[in-house]
Amino acid sequence: MNAAELQQARQHAVALMQLAKPRVVGLIVFCAVIGMFLAGPGWPDPARLLPATAGIALVAGAAAMINCLVERTVDANMRRTAWRATARGEAGAAETLIIALTAGGIGMALLAGLVNALTAWLTLATFVGYAIVYTLLLKPNTPQNIVIGGASGAMPPVLGWAAMTGEVHAFALVLFLIIYAWTPPHFWALALYRRDDYARAGLPMLPVTHGQRFTTLSILLYSLLLSAITLLPVAMGAAGWLYLLAALALDARLLFLAVRLHRQYADALARRAFAWSIWYLTWLFAALLIDHYWLIPVS
Repeated sequence: MNAAELQQARQHAVALMQLAKPRVVGLIVFCAVIGMFLAGPGWPDPARLLPATAGIALVAGAAAMINCLVERTVDANMRRTAWRATARGEAGAAETLIIALTAGGIGMALLAGLVNALTAWLTLATFVGYAIVYTLLLKPNTPQNIVIGGASGAMPPVLGWAAMTGEVHAFALVLFLIIYAWTPPHFWALALYRRDDYARAGLPMLPVTHGQRFTTLSILLYSLLLSAITLLPVAMGAAGWLYLLAALALDARLLFLAVRLHRQYADALARRAFAWSIWYLTWLFAALLIDHYWLIPVS
């Protein structure tokens, strides 16, 4: 293989890796790992943490690749996604499917063989919920797609908790609720400034079907709901004052942006709200982790 062919092969490999949506998977894995650390008072067992992390990452990447494969014609009509290898025809359907199923199969084998059956089954259900139920049934058919389908995206901390304990605790369900309530305002902010893209692709996203004003009101209401849910860890005694202070500060910024978005909409503000929402979730879960080890000495 000469230098030009080697460069082409590298570019193709990178294009295939991008189909796995590494940034999205990174956030998924981050939330799952936080769930693993919160599941006990000490450090998680590396014999479970490492294969659980790898398994969840592989299955999440596989689901993302299936999503790109199914939506390749839709992606080709959207400026945000037209660059994807499946949309450009640079990655064939068979090639993408084989890689996705191989990665997903390895991930499931790691979870079932080295972690526990509950985590494997929950991860499989999450895969089906995103790659099939959301992608094939919900996204093209209802403006409430992200609300219903958000359950799959909210599962990572539950998977992490189950990986360490073999059960699903009430606190893990609170973590699920946080991400579930976070997902609609996060995604609708993106859909607002990308509404022309979604309209061109024929997808019934909320800004397309119900307009800007209804969408910004929905973002504000879900942000209020999310702010209330973030206080549940303190109410149930699972987090202390350090997390409470962080949550109140993060919620204040979240609500400030949501109110501004509703009162004086601008695409630039929607873009800022979308970017902030990613940092919001990251810092909120990081605050939970720091607070956890602040309250409970590591043995």
